[in-house]
Amino acid sequence: MHAQGDEVFLAHVAERLATLPCVHAVALGGSRATGTHGPDSDWDFAVYYRGTFSPDSLRAIGWSGEVSEIGGWGGGVFNGGAWLHVDGQRVDVHYRDLDDVEYRLAEAREGRFRVEKLLFHLAGIPTYIVVAELAVNRVLHGELPRPEYPEALRRGAPQRWWGDARGTLGYARTAHAERGHLTDCSGAIATAACQAAHAVMATRGQWVTNEKTLLERAGLRDIDRVLSNLTPDAKALTGAIDETATLLERAIERA
Repeated sequence: MHAQGDEVFLAHVAERLATLPCVHAVALGGSRATGTHGPDSDWDFAVYYRGTFSPDSLRAIGWSGEVSEIGGWGGGVFNGGAWLHVDGQRVDVHYRDLDDVEYRLAEAREGRFRVEKLLFHLAGIPTYIVVAELAVNRVLHGELPRPEYPEALRRGAPQRWWGDARGTLGYARTAHAERGHLTDCSGAIATAACQAAHAVMATRGQWVTNEKTLLERAGLRDIDRVLSNLTPDAKALTGAIDETATLLERAIERA
């Protein structure tokens, strides 16, 4: 689909989503919003609603695919959405409760957040992820705030993320490395790297909306080298944990 066709498709989907009951705004997210998409990239939309949004209204449009209930993606700030096919294009729709988003924005401005578990995210997601979306997504219908990175979050978030990373590696060193547990150590190194990357990005005051390019953005892709050399040997695993800790600490210092 060429650029003009993209804009026609974008307007078509946004207009249909904007007509859904209780929807106050529609935004484009993901790589399509940042201009980093490829020709086969899917389309990520968010519908911002206030009050009681019914997924049945989305189903009634008639697009093929899977539409979850509210809370169908495990609850929390990612409270559901849909995977659809529209005119031959893959379209994701995320539900965003405006009352909850505004609460998360107020919390972020005070430097407060939680980390929630979510599929496909090794480190979990910070509850300020919905605030990050406001900052980077392209608003297609309605009005949404465009927040700057809060100074209080820059002060507090790195400590939390770096503490999680150190704890993850520390436990892996004593509980798994010394026993030669290759799989467990590999998972801990990957998780700690993502946690530390969040710390780096928060220190810089740069928003994160997913983990797809998180390690690259934080300058931590060299962790691949550590993982590629792992063997189920206690001494080697302990050394890998220590090397990872050094790499992560240097990244934090550079940030």
